[in-house]
Amino acid sequence: MSRTAATRVALVTCRPGPEVAVDRDMPGLVEELRAAGAEADAVHWDDADVDWASYDLAVIRSTWDYSWRAEEFTAWAERCGAVTRLANPADVVRWNADKRYLGELAAAGVPVVPTRYLAPGDAVELPEDREYVVKPTSGAGARFAARYTPGEHATAVRQLARMHAEGFTAMVQPYVRGIDVSGERALQFFGGRLLHASRKGAVLAPGTPYDERKVAHPGLERWTPTPAELAVAERALAAVPGAPELLYARVDLVDGEDGRPCVMELELVEPNLFLDLHTGSVPRVAEAILAAVGE
Repeated sequence: MSRTAATRVALVTCRPGPEVAVDRDMPGLVEELRAAGAEADAVHWDDADVDWASYDLAVIRSTWDYSWRAEEFTAWAERCGAVTRLANPADVVRWNADKRYLGELAAAGVPVVPTRYLAPGDAVELPEDREYVVKPTSGAGARFAARYTPGEHATAVRQLARMHAEGFTAMVQPYVRGIDVSGERALQFFGGRLLHASRKGAVLAPGTPYDERKVAHPGLERWTPTPAELAVAERALAAVPGAPELLYARVDLVDGEDGRPCVMELELVEPNLFLDLHTGSVPRVAEAILAAVGE
């Protein structure tokens, strides 16, 4: 790769905070881009002093506070995308920031974890015959997510009341027991190609309060995706409305009750790339970023 110093890339992140994980990928990625001849900066998305138009490309990387500032963040994405190239694009950010997109994927024939949505004011109906998960449609890192049994409905109702009071729409999903057996697999795509894949264990333990911070990626390890997993991931990406150009994507898969992979989440806003686990992928990510500048 070779680029002149005139090429400026913003790697967009967020301010440190007690609820924000440290982006361990950022230093190595900045270094790789600079070694390739680009000017690369880690920039806070809500820094009012940043001149986004001065960058050739802004790549959303670790804006991990966006889910509790969703409207503010998507408004920023639209402003940024109006003055420079933003990856992923602002319309993708707005669509993917609300997990009601799972319903659209299901309607398009993509296998997904069955999901019901409870908006503020909706009647609360919870499963009577199985464990289930309650979480917000705008969330990251298992924030405000919890796992319940039918005997814990009263606690789940209190969680829903708090979420609704704060304006969140809730998702109710069956607890997918395949996670306890085969884990959750994350297939990462960058520059339109499979980059690498990882597997992690279950995030939600029984009895863990919804407002307690969770370990987002327990037992993370390298993974080789099966043909079935890759096929489901590609179907999910093909179903994104408008077939937008995606610089990056992460498709999180679990095994459904039929033992086949289905989509837990489609991460198009700020997915952790796990480059500290897949160090060999850093040059490929930098190359794809710089190729996107020239497109």
